[in-house]
Amino acid sequence: MIEVQSETMVQKKERMKAVIKRLHMEYPKAECSLTYITPQQLLVSTILSAQCTDERVNQVTPFLFKKYPSVKDFAYTNVEELAKDIHSCGYHNQKARAIKGASLVIWEEFGGTVPNTMEDLIKLPGVGRKTANCVLGTAFGIPSVVIDTHMVRIMGLLGFTDSKNPEKIEREIMEITPTEEWINLTHLIIDHGREICIARRPKCSDCRLNDICPSSLV
Repeated sequence: MIEVQSETMVQKKERMKAVIKRLHMEYPKAECSLTYITPQQLLVSTILSAQCTDERVNQVTPFLFKKYPSVKDFAYTNVEELAKDIHSCGYHNQKARAIKGASLVIWEEFGGTVPNTMEDLIKLPGVGRKTANCVLGTAFGIPSVVIDTHMVRIMGLLGFTDSKNPEKIEREIMEITPTEEWINLTHLIIDHGREICIARRPKCSDCRLNDICPSSLV
């Protein structure tokens, strides 16, 4: 059993490296599961993915991106019509306002180009650190750590954080994770959360991490 309370920072960093190495072996094709081509499409898809599965979002976006092929199209659409187009993703009115609002700011203040800094991205309506980090890392390749529900839960189970605050967890994980793995880590953890470390029925006996996880039931 791992004694997290007595673990030094050096030991924690080494354990994180081991976690990442094993997960890379388990999920060699781990990547963002949202389908997109441009940063704008990823931004829209990420907004839609809140409280919705990526699978559902990917069913909606082919039609959506054909109907609204540019930032300008999203910026000047009728928000009620957009809400109908994304209805099946849930919270459609709220998401439609966020997509239209963010696109309008991108068009009018950033010349139609999605900004590539945290400071500018979180100025966009409906865009918080989670969405901004997703766009920075996945669309632009800028090292960033996305803290979603899988990350909050599994980083806690692994004893890498005792916080539920996403921004605090982000800082803690960045401190113990090699920068070159920041982007990969979230994709690896999401795949692990979907396949093995399932919230209500974790398969600890099948987990590659069970000997270095303080929460293992094995």
